[in-house]
Amino acid sequence: MKKIKTTPLAPQQFEVEQISENEANIIAYPFETGYAISLAHPLRRFLLSSSVGYAPVAIKIEGAKHEFDSVRGMLEDISDFILNLKEIRFKINDDEAEEAEVNYNFVGPCIIKGNDLINDDIDIVTPDAHLATLNEDSTLNFTIKIAQGIGYVPSEDTSDELEDGYIALDAFFTPVRSVTYKIENVLVEDNPNFERVVLNIRTDGQISPVDAFRNSLEVMYAQLAVFNSEISVKAPTTIKRVEESPDLKKLSTHIDSLGLSARSFNCLDRSKITLIGEIALMSVNDLKNVKNLGKKSYDEIVEKVQEFGYEVGASLADDVANALKKQIEEK
Repeated sequence: MKKIKTTPLAPQQFEVEQISENEANIIAYPFETGYAISLAHPLRRFLLSSSVGYAPVAIKIEGAKHEFDSVRGMLEDISDFILNLKEIRFKINDDEAEEAEVNYNFVGPCIIKGNDLINDDIDIVTPDAHLATLNEDSTLNFTIKIAQGIGYVPSEDTSDELEDGYIALDAFFTPVRSVTYKIENVLVEDNPNFERVVLNIRTDGQISPVDAFRNSLEVMYAQLAVFNSEISVKAPTTIKRVEESPDLKKLSTHIDSLGLSARSFNCLDRSKITLIGEIALMSVNDLKNVKNLGKKSYDEIVEKVQEFGYEVGASLADDVANALKKQIEEK
């Protein structure tokens, strides 16, 4: 008689197979039959739809009034120039900045490529991409607005916010170029029916495949966090449960529940700050001194903690504070 299970086997093995700088395989196993695809498919969706990237959202070209215009001495007309521009993948160097406006001036004869657009504010991950060809005695002056975002945003959604002279652009932010997965059988003890999932992730260079995968997990956790506050999940019988005050229960909640941006979440996670109570116990200066935490992220964390009902650096009841500190020590 086969052993009867009361809980599904939890996968224990995780591997990263780096194929190139912009491509990697994420491997996890062993899963119960059917579990691998149940996780792989939504992760693929999150990777393709929720990965944060950069794209030009508007351009102003000296001497051009619209996208069907032309510039004297430039081989490409404006529509071709814009198509070429969309093939160039930008990256804002300041991690705290969500937008950047950069000015460029070129004098012909020259061939302008992606690497000619690199400056202190902007990096280019497609340096060989062609932009334009200028004849002798021609000049090209233009300004690009670059923004951070997710997914695809049509030009109609941003055109109302632009100053005169700018041409709105369709923006394709997604830095993940492709995600595929395969499910393989793997042997566990004498049972060959367990599964292994292999996720292949390829990016354009704005983000590494591993960081893209990590961000997709954060988005998935944030989406699922709503159920934590609405449904009381019964703890396994093997875990000893203790009576907790309402404050302690809330403060023991994972920071996923705050709905932070990926940048703010990563700063806390890398500093091993995983509970909301840890932030509440910190002083304002302690939080500001978290490594790589900028002012924008600090303000966001303070605001989210306040929405949760607490203040950074506030005094907690002694019994709650002591119980919370014990949890933090034991985690």
